[in-house]
Amino acid sequence: MEKYLDVFLSGYEAYSYYLWTEITIPHWHNFFYWLIGVSAFFFVLEFFAPWRKEQRKFRHDFWLDLFYMFFNYFLFSLFIFNAASMVVVNLFNDALASIGITNLVAIQVGNLPVWAQLLVLFVIRDFIHWNVHRLLHRVPALWEFHKVHHSVEEMGFAAHLRFHWMENVVYNGLQYIPLAMIGFGIQEFFIVYLITLVIGHANHSNIWIPLGPLKYIINSPQMHIWHHARHWPEGHPYGINYGISLSLWDYMFKTASIPHSGRDIELGFDDLEEFPKSFARQSLHGLRLGKKRRKQSR
Repeated sequence: MEKYLDVFLSGYEAYSYYLWTEITIPHWHNFFYWLIGVSAFFFVLEFFAPWRKEQRKFRHDFWLDLFYMFFNYFLFSLFIFNAASMVVVNLFNDALASIGITNLVAIQVGNLPVWAQLLVLFVIRDFIHWNVHRLLHRVPALWEFHKVHHSVEEMGFAAHLRFHWMENVVYNGLQYIPLAMIGFGIQEFFIVYLITLVIGHANHSNIWIPLGPLKYIINSPQMHIWHHARHWPEGHPYGINYGISLSLWDYMFKTASIPHSGRDIELGFDDLEEFPKSFARQSLHGLRLGKKRRKQSR
């Protein structure tokens, strides 16, 4: 037990030092300032070339979503997640070691060219996230957490990172084993994180992106806005367009749908008016399911 307490405390110390250096020492591998820079880029695009021209420049819940961006990427890890996850990983590795498994890596991609490593990591990670995203819609308890993301009433780049802190736990927990079985380095993870940040911001932005035939591979604001529609097309009771970065999976597994432009469709879900509005109340939502449960259709 003392070992895991030390791991927990060192997790706080390590992440505190990491976050402090991220803020005080700007450099090319500094995700904190990449997040600010990418966000500023899409804010400028939304400001000067909006797709929904009637939408306010500082849309409804803009500042709330901006706070979510930094909370979900940095503050939540600082408060508890990094230290707790380090304990869980150590417990998991110790359990494997007790049955003779000391190395989870089953596929070594280190000998591949860097571009191939990045492509493999990007595709595998995105497919995992697509499947997790579907679970968030299909499992009632997980849907209650995911409602925070779907409570967005006006789309903008910062809505990308408005999500319940439990989604950090779910996504990272379910992707840990499959990604741990492939020999990737920190450098590759950073680059893929950055690419997915750009695509995710773009998908939620109030901009028009004409992709042409690439729409069958890469997600876009015109596709993703239908994922946030208050009423999904008939025959899709749990949702459509689950793609995080790639639209490929939705077209492959027949969950893709763009009935029309979708520029001015109503967003949210049926009981949105009753949903908590503040960050504190949204953060507690779903921890205990209330009397209202999600129906098969909306």
